[in-house]
Amino acid sequence: MSQAHVIVVGNEKGGAGKSTIAIHLVTALLHGGASVAVIDLDLRQQSMGGFFKHRAVWAKSADAVLPMPMDVELPSLGNLEPDAAMAELAAAFARAESADFIVVDTPGGDTALSRDAHGRADLIVTPMNDSFVDFELLGQVDPVTLDLVKPSIYAETVWEARKAKAMARGKSVDWVVLRNRLATTEARNRKRLEERMIALAKRVGFRIGPGLRDRVIYRELFPFGLTVADLSPGVRPIPVALSHIAARQELRALVQSLGLVETGPEEARAAS
Repeated sequence: MSQAHVIVVGNEKGGAGKSTIAIHLVTALLHGGASVAVIDLDLRQQSMGGFFKHRAVWAKSADAVLPMPMDVELPSLGNLEPDAAMAELAAAFARAESADFIVVDTPGGDTALSRDAHGRADLIVTPMNDSFVDFELLGQVDPVTLDLVKPSIYAETVWEARKAKAMARGKSVDWVVLRNRLATTEARNRKRLEERMIALAKRVGFRIGPGLRDRVIYRELFPFGLTVADLSPGVRPIPVALSHIAARQELRALVQSLGLVETGPEEARAAS
Protein backbone atom coordinates (compact mmCIF):
# COMPACT_ATOMS: atom_id res chain seq x y z
CA MET A 1 0.00 0.00 0.00
CA SER A 2 1.26 3.43 -0.90
CA GLN A 3 2.44 5.65 1.95
CA ALA A 4 2.08 8.72 -0.23
CA HIS A 5 -0.76 11.14 0.33
CA VAL A 6 -2.97 10.70 -2.74
CA ILE A 7 -4.68 13.81 -4.11
CA VAL A 8 -7.25 13.23 -6.85
CA VAL A 9 -8.41 16.27 -8.79
CA GLY A 10 -11.79 15.24 -10.14
CA ASN A 11 -15.01 16.48 -11.67
CA GLU A 12 -16.97 14.67 -14.37
CA LYS A 13 -17.53 17.92 -16.26
CA GLY A 14 -14.95 19.16 -18.73
CA GLY A 15 -13.72 22.74 -18.57
CA ALA A 16 -13.91 23.06 -14.80
CA GLY A 17 -10.18 23.77 -14.43
CA LYS A 18 -9.01 20.38 -13.15
CA SER A 19 -5.66 20.41 -14.94
CA THR A 20 -5.00 24.03 -13.96
CA ILE A 21 -5.61 23.21 -10.31
CA ALA A 22 -3.55 20.01 -10.53
CA ILE A 23 -0.43 21.62 -12.01
CA HIS A 24 -0.56 24.48 -9.54
CA LEU A 25 -0.88 22.09 -6.60
CA VAL A 26 2.08 20.07 -7.88
CA THR A 27 4.38 23.06 -8.31
CA ALA A 28 3.32 24.53 -4.96
CA LEU A 29 4.08 21.24 -3.21
CA LEU A 30 7.42 20.94 -5.02
CA HIS A 31 8.46 24.43 -3.93
CA GLY A 32 7.36 23.53 -0.41
CA GLY A 33 10.03 20.84 -0.42
CA ALA A 34 7.79 17.80 -0.98
CA SER A 35 8.44 15.01 -3.44
CA VAL A 36 5.51 14.62 -5.81
CA ALA A 37 4.52 11.98 -8.35
CA VAL A 38 1.97 12.81 -11.04
CA ILE A 39 -0.48 10.53 -12.82
CA ASP A 40 -2.45 11.94 -15.76
CA LEU A 41 -5.61 9.90 -16.39
CA ASP A 42 -7.00 12.31 -18.96
CA LEU A 43 -5.79 9.90 -21.62
CA ARG A 44 -6.93 11.98 -24.57
CA GLN A 45 -5.87 15.49 -23.62
CA GLN A 46 -2.88 14.84 -21.32
CA SER A 47 -2.72 18.47 -20.19
CA MET A 48 -0.78 17.78 -17.00
CA GLY A 49 1.66 15.39 -18.65
CA GLY A 50 2.28 17.85 -21.47
CA PHE A 51 2.78 20.69 -18.99
CA PHE A 52 5.68 18.97 -17.25
CA LYS A 53 7.28 17.97 -20.55
CA HIS A 54 7.23 21.65 -21.55
CA ARG A 55 8.67 22.51 -18.14
CA ALA A 56 11.70 20.28 -18.67
CA VAL A 57 12.31 21.68 -22.15
CA TRP A 58 12.01 25.32 -21.03
CA ALA A 59 14.26 24.81 -18.00
CA LYS A 60 16.98 23.28 -20.18
CA SER A 61 16.76 26.09 -22.76
CA ALA A 62 16.82 28.79 -20.07
CA ASP A 63 19.52 27.04 -18.02
CA ALA A 64 17.14 27.25 -15.06
CA VAL A 65 16.82 24.86 -12.13
CA LEU A 66 13.20 23.94 -11.48
CA PRO A 67 11.81 21.28 -9.13
CA MET A 68 10.28 18.42 -11.10
CA PRO A 69 7.80 15.74 -10.09
CA MET A 70 8.53 12.04 -10.23
CA ASP A 71 7.97 10.75 -13.74
CA VAL A 72 5.51 7.83 -13.49
CA GLU A 73 5.51 6.25 -16.92
CA LEU A 74 2.16 4.86 -18.05
CA PRO A 75 1.51 2.80 -21.16
CA SER A 76 -1.28 3.81 -23.50
CA LEU A 77 -4.03 2.71 -21.13
CA GLY A 78 -6.77 3.49 -23.61
CA ASN A 79 -5.47 0.73 -25.90
CA LEU A 80 -5.56 -1.96 -23.21
CA GLU A 81 -8.33 -4.28 -22.11
CA PRO A 82 -10.06 -2.99 -18.94
CA ASP A 83 -8.44 -5.50 -16.57
CA ALA A 84 -4.99 -4.84 -18.03
CA ALA A 85 -5.48 -1.07 -17.77
CA MET A 86 -6.49 -1.36 -14.12
CA ALA A 87 -3.44 -3.51 -13.41
CA GLU A 88 -1.16 -0.94 -15.06
CA LEU A 89 -2.71 1.83 -12.97
CA ALA A 90 -2.16 -0.16 -9.80
CA ALA A 91 1.47 -0.66 -10.84
CA ALA A 92 1.84 3.09 -11.42
CA PHE A 93 0.62 3.82 -7.90
CA ALA A 94 3.08 1.23 -6.56
CA ARG A 95 5.98 2.89 -8.42
CA ALA A 96 4.99 6.25 -6.94
CA GLU A 97 4.68 5.07 -3.35
CA SER A 98 8.01 6.60 -2.28
CA ALA A 99 6.78 10.15 -3.00
CA ASP A 100 5.27 12.37 -0.34
CA PHE A 101 2.31 13.09 -2.60
CA ILE A 102 0.70 11.53 -5.65
CA VAL A 103 -1.40 14.01 -7.63
CA VAL A 104 -3.86 12.50 -10.11
CA ASP A 105 -5.56 14.51 -12.84
CA THR A 106 -8.77 12.86 -14.07
CA PRO A 107 -10.82 13.25 -17.26
CA GLY A 108 -14.07 15.15 -17.62
CA GLY A 109 -16.19 12.02 -17.59
CA ASP A 110 -16.94 8.81 -15.74
CA THR A 111 -14.34 6.10 -16.41
CA ALA A 112 -13.30 2.95 -14.57
CA LEU A 113 -9.76 4.30 -14.18
CA SER A 114 -11.05 7.54 -12.70
CA ARG A 115 -13.29 5.67 -10.24
CA ASP A 116 -10.33 3.51 -9.22
CA ALA A 117 -8.22 6.60 -8.55
CA HIS A 118 -11.00 8.18 -6.50
CA GLY A 119 -11.08 5.02 -4.40
CA ARG A 120 -7.37 5.44 -3.60
CA ALA A 121 -7.64 9.11 -2.65
CA ASP A 122 -6.83 10.65 0.71
CA LEU A 123 -8.01 14.01 -0.61
CA ILE A 124 -10.43 14.68 -3.48
CA VAL A 125 -10.29 18.19 -4.92
CA THR A 126 -13.21 19.18 -7.12
CA PRO A 127 -12.93 22.49 -8.95
CA MET A 128 -16.16 23.90 -10.34
CA ASN A 129 -16.94 27.04 -12.25
CA ASP A 130 -19.11 29.41 -10.30
CA SER A 131 -22.38 28.53 -12.05
CA PHE A 132 -25.42 26.30 -11.74
CA VAL A 133 -24.24 24.52 -14.90
CA ASP A 134 -21.31 23.03 -12.97
CA PHE A 135 -23.26 22.67 -9.74
CA GLU A 136 -25.68 20.28 -11.44
CA LEU A 137 -23.07 17.51 -11.36
CA LEU A 138 -22.96 17.88 -7.56
CA GLY A 139 -26.58 18.54 -6.72
CA GLN A 140 -29.98 18.83 -8.36
CA VAL A 141 -32.11 21.90 -7.67
CA ASP A 142 -35.81 22.48 -8.13
CA PRO A 143 -36.27 24.38 -11.43
CA VAL A 144 -38.92 26.65 -9.88
CA THR A 145 -37.67 27.38 -6.36
CA LEU A 146 -33.96 26.53 -6.86
CA ASP A 147 -34.15 24.57 -3.59
CA LEU A 148 -31.69 21.70 -3.28
CA VAL A 149 -33.44 18.44 -4.16
CA LYS A 150 -30.74 15.76 -3.89
CA PRO A 151 -27.08 14.99 -4.58
CA SER A 152 -26.27 14.38 -8.23
CA ILE A 153 -24.10 11.97 -10.22
CA TYR A 154 -20.59 13.08 -9.29
CA ALA A 155 -21.47 13.51 -5.62
CA GLU A 156 -22.72 9.92 -5.68
CA THR A 157 -19.45 8.77 -7.31
CA VAL A 158 -17.42 10.41 -4.55
CA TRP A 159 -19.75 9.01 -1.88
CA GLU A 160 -19.19 5.48 -3.18
CA ALA A 161 -15.41 6.02 -3.31
CA ARG A 162 -15.34 7.31 0.25
CA LYS A 163 -17.49 4.46 1.50
CA ALA A 164 -15.33 1.86 -0.24
CA LYS A 165 -12.10 3.28 1.19
CA ALA A 166 -13.56 3.46 4.69
CA MET A 167 -14.59 -0.20 4.48
CA ALA A 168 -11.33 -1.41 2.94
CA ARG A 169 -8.78 0.64 4.84
CA GLY A 170 -10.59 2.26 7.73
CA LYS A 171 -9.62 5.71 6.43
CA SER A 172 -11.74 8.72 5.69
CA VAL A 173 -11.41 10.72 2.49
CA ASP A 174 -11.35 14.50 2.71
CA TRP A 175 -13.35 16.18 -0.07
CA VAL A 176 -12.92 19.85 -0.94
CA VAL A 177 -14.98 21.63 -3.60
CA LEU A 178 -13.26 24.72 -5.00
CA ARG A 179 -15.24 27.64 -6.37
CA ASN A 180 -13.03 28.19 -9.38
CA ARG A 181 -12.87 31.12 -11.81
CA LEU A 182 -15.09 33.27 -9.61
CA ALA A 183 -17.05 35.84 -11.57
CA THR A 184 -16.85 39.49 -10.56
CA THR A 185 -20.45 40.19 -11.57
CA GLU A 186 -23.86 38.58 -11.12
CA ALA A 187 -23.73 38.88 -7.34
CA ARG A 188 -27.31 37.68 -6.85
CA ASN A 189 -26.76 34.47 -8.79
CA ARG A 190 -23.47 33.92 -6.96
CA LYS A 191 -25.25 34.23 -3.60
CA ARG A 192 -27.93 31.74 -4.68
CA LEU A 193 -25.26 29.26 -5.71
CA GLU A 194 -23.33 29.73 -2.48
CA GLU A 195 -26.45 28.96 -0.42
CA ARG A 196 -27.06 25.71 -2.33
CA MET A 197 -23.41 24.69 -2.02
CA ILE A 198 -23.49 25.19 1.75
CA ALA A 199 -26.65 23.09 1.98
CA LEU A 200 -25.15 20.32 -0.15
CA ALA A 201 -21.84 20.41 1.75
CA LYS A 202 -23.69 19.68 4.99
CA ARG A 203 -25.65 16.90 3.32
CA VAL A 204 -22.84 14.95 1.62
CA GLY A 205 -19.82 16.09 3.64
CA PHE A 206 -17.46 18.25 1.62
CA ARG A 207 -15.61 21.42 2.50
CA ILE A 208 -15.75 24.55 0.35
CA GLY A 209 -12.44 26.15 -0.57
CA PRO A 210 -11.14 29.00 -2.71
CA GLY A 211 -10.15 28.21 -6.28
CA LEU A 212 -8.17 30.24 -8.79
CA ARG A 213 -9.57 33.21 -10.63
CA ASP A 214 -9.46 33.38 -14.42
CA ARG A 215 -6.18 35.31 -14.58
CA VAL A 216 -4.16 35.97 -17.72
CA ILE A 217 -0.93 35.04 -15.90
CA TYR A 218 -2.02 31.41 -15.54
CA ARG A 219 -2.56 31.11 -19.29
CA GLU A 220 0.64 33.02 -20.13
CA LEU A 221 2.86 30.71 -18.08
CA PHE A 222 1.26 27.42 -19.12
CA PRO A 223 3.13 26.98 -22.47
CA PHE A 224 6.46 27.24 -20.64
CA GLY A 225 5.47 24.60 -18.08
CA LEU A 226 5.55 27.23 -15.36
CA THR A 227 3.21 28.56 -12.67
CA VAL A 228 3.32 31.62 -10.44
CA ALA A 229 5.04 29.46 -7.80
CA ASP A 230 8.08 29.31 -10.10
CA LEU A 231 8.57 33.02 -10.70
CA SER A 232 11.85 34.36 -9.36
CA PRO A 233 14.61 36.69 -10.55
CA GLY A 234 16.04 33.77 -12.52
CA VAL A 235 12.72 32.44 -13.79
CA ARG A 236 10.83 35.21 -15.52
CA PRO A 237 9.76 34.40 -19.07
CA ILE A 238 7.26 37.28 -19.03
CA PRO A 239 7.29 40.70 -17.33
CA VAL A 240 6.21 40.53 -13.69
CA ALA A 241 3.43 42.82 -12.46
CA LEU A 242 1.69 43.46 -9.14
CA SER A 243 -1.16 41.24 -10.30
CA HIS A 244 1.25 38.30 -10.24
CA ILE A 245 1.82 38.82 -6.52
CA ALA A 246 -1.96 38.60 -6.03
CA ALA A 247 -1.94 35.38 -8.03
CA ARG A 248 0.74 33.91 -5.76
CA GLN A 249 -1.28 34.85 -2.70
CA GLU A 250 -4.30 33.21 -4.30
CA LEU A 251 -2.33 29.99 -4.81
CA ARG A 252 -1.11 30.07 -1.22
CA ALA A 253 -4.69 30.45 0.03
CA LEU A 254 -5.71 27.44 -2.07
CA VAL A 255 -2.89 25.25 -0.74
CA GLN A 256 -3.54 26.27 2.86
CA SER A 257 -7.29 25.61 2.53
CA LEU A 258 -6.45 22.03 1.52
CA GLY A 259 -4.29 21.60 4.63
CA LEU A 260 -1.13 21.05 2.59
CA VAL A 261 2.40 22.46 2.91
CA GLU A 262 2.91 26.10 2.08
CA THR A 263 4.58 27.13 -1.14
CA GLY A 264 7.95 27.87 0.40
CA PRO A 265 9.94 30.96 1.41
CA GLU A 266 9.14 32.85 -1.72
CA GLU A 267 7.89 36.32 -0.94
CA ALA A 268 11.39 37.54 -1.69
CA ARG A 269 11.31 35.47 -4.88
CA ALA A 270 7.84 36.61 -5.90
CA ALA A 271 8.50 39.82 -7.74
CA SER A 272 11.77 41.26 -6.62
